[in-house]
Amino acid sequence: MTTAIMPGCEPFSAKGGPLGVLVLHGFTGNPGSLRDLAQVLATAGFTVELPRLPGHGTTLADMMTTTWTDWSGAALEAYDALAAACDRVAVVGLSMGGGLAAHVAEQRPGIAGLVFINPLVKPPVREVVDGLNQLLEAGIETIDSIGSDIKREGSVEASYDATPLACAKSLFNGLVAVHEDLARITAPSLILSSREDHVVTSDNSDDLEASVSGPVERIWLEDSYHVATMDNDQEFVEHTTLSFVKRVFGE
Repeated sequence: MTTAIMPGCEPFSAKGGPLGVLVLHGFTGNPGSLRDLAQVLATAGFTVELPRLPGHGTTLADMMTTTWTDWSGAALEAYDALAAACDRVAVVGLSMGGGLAAHVAEQRPGIAGLVFINPLVKPPVREVVDGLNQLLEAGIETIDSIGSDIKREGSVEASYDATPLACAKSLFNGLVAVHEDLARITAPSLILSSREDHVVTSDNSDDLEASVSGPVERIWLEDSYHVATMDNDQEFVEHTTLSFVKRVFGE
């Protein structure tokens, strides 16, 4: 039996013109954190897909049966389906969705452009990985939630209330190759980075900016935490993303 999707966490899909945009959400998050941005892109006439990644937007137990292979496979599958239906495709990713966007770009060189919003593109330092392994060896399966890191009062992300450690380990392992292959990314990139982010360290964006082979535009967000798509800079993120996507498509 398929696990029920939490209200507001459903995938988003909009049929528009011949230009497509794939939008990818973050770790323990769901499409709800990017739905407004996806709607802005759809209203502009693009064909938009915002999939719900395996194990997300349902239950923590459901997520604990999934790994990086599932999430990255779903991202590639969604991109390939969109690319088959559209002339060109851009990809937008938040947090782990940014790492998945980088993975897609490394595997699919025909991508038109990329928008990274507080992206996670590298594994943490060895001490963090060692600590994670020690917790797992001690039988500890989860730690506190990383979700809803939002500055704007009253804005809440419907993320899981805990972080599954085995899934985090799988994510970090998957990001090793993503980080090593950043130079394979030749498409234009827009990187939106929050000055204050309590989930993903800014050196992720620093490495991305320094390592990709294509042109890069980096913009700092001054009034948002990690989930900038639901925070005080939401309208700026939406406007800037739309403008960039139009530009890489030559519109």
